[in-house]
Amino acid sequence: EMILLYCPSQMSMWAPPRLLELAGQSLLRNEALAIAALEELPTELFPPLFTVAYAERRSKTLKAMVQSWPFACLPLGSLMKEWQPHQENFQAALNGLDVLLAQEVRPRMRGKQPLAPVEVLIDLCLKEGSRDKLLASLIEKVKQKKGLLHLCCKKLKIFSVPMQNIKMILKMVQLDSVQDLEVNCTWKLSTLGKFAPHLGQMGNLRRLLLSHIHMSSYTSLEQEEHCVSQFTSQFLSLHHLQELYLDSISFLKGRLNQVLRSLKSPLETLSITNCLLSESDLTHLSQCPNISQLKDLGLSGVNLTCVSFEPLQVLLERTSTTLQDLDLDECGIMDSQFTAILPALSHCSQLTTFSFCGNPISMAMLENLLLHTIGLSKLSHVMYPAPLESYEDVEGTLHLGRLAYLHAKLKQMLRDLGRPGMVWFSANPCPHCGDRTFYDPEPILCPCYMPLLMK
Repeated sequence: EMILLYCPSQMSMWAPPRLLELAGQSLLRNEALAIAALEELPTELFPPLFTVAYAERRSKTLKAMVQSWPFACLPLGSLMKEWQPHQENFQAALNGLDVLLAQEVRPRMRGKQPLAPVEVLIDLCLKEGSRDKLLASLIEKVKQKKGLLHLCCKKLKIFSVPMQNIKMILKMVQLDSVQDLEVNCTWKLSTLGKFAPHLGQMGNLRRLLLSHIHMSSYTSLEQEEHCVSQFTSQFLSLHHLQELYLDSISFLKGRLNQVLRSLKSPLETLSITNCLLSESDLTHLSQCPNISQLKDLGLSGVNLTCVSFEPLQVLLERTSTTLQDLDLDECGIMDSQFTAILPALSHCSQLTTFSFCGNPISMAMLENLLLHTIGLSKLSHVMYPAPLESYEDVEGTLHLGRLAYLHAKLKQMLRDLGRPGMVWFSANPCPHCGDRTFYDPEPILCPCYMPLLMK
């Protein structure tokens, strides 16, 4: 099959012109001669000549090259990453496809093989006003050449687009080609229910990000349960899912098990952020058979202040031989709760990065954590909150001198324990603007602190 790559997923960095590219530039000085030479042009000259023709917007040459392309893959998408997408260029390529599809055999293909359906491989970003003309041209071409053009999409991002437009476009896409899906919309739960059947058709999906799904106060409990079931049941078809990101999902509390029990493959990444979870949710999470191979676990913004830490302890124990990145930012974790997970944390032998900013932790707890994790040979970066002792008041104003002293104390402990290369740095939200103040080894301050330093 021939593949027309429209998008930038496999783009390499720009390199200085090679000899073949320089030859292509020379040939294109006479576009009529270049087109006439295509029939005898060595195959290795096609890619560099195509690159130059695209950059110089030689639409006639582009059209001629597409209709006589000698390879199974036409990397148009890679070119669109280096240069801004150009309607005339893109249309020229599509017109070249018209001629190619009308031929019974490919003229330059070895053995004069019959022409198979053409696959158009793209990365789609559905967003109001984004590349509307290019996308419209492509969709129209797929409609016209039904059965001859297959629209495939490896990465699909959906932003604020009306559902009817989404359905119209996805109707043209081979949904089993989607491997990476991001839904960054502020949707009602009922809207997610309407989208759910499309998700179930993405059988080769490996990464799913879903954010900002809220429940309407006008939805009955029965309708709510129906929509949730519509969504969670689609996971039964996702046999290759490896990464799952759920952010600001309002219906998740008390229902996490509905998602987890529908998983058909072990996850490598699980990120549940800015969601409400119950203790039973955490228990189900710790017992889920498909989380034992997790490499990345994120629970940032999940309030854990009033729940038992036994489920999290069990979760860390079960993933101790695989977990590499752990994010517990803004979870409301206090000293007593941190103490409960320290033994399990100290056995996470593959851990490389640990972040727990925004939690009310004392200096004594930080020192205890350092002692428990010093033996983790792969742990290289720890991002910690400013200890409680470094604040001036209950409003969250940092005393930079105290923070500097406490930071230096931790750095000295690392040196004394033979791990000077382990990076511990503090990141703390400013109470005025929300920006973070970093400290390693000198403070990187938000503007709110500058007037204080000038006094």
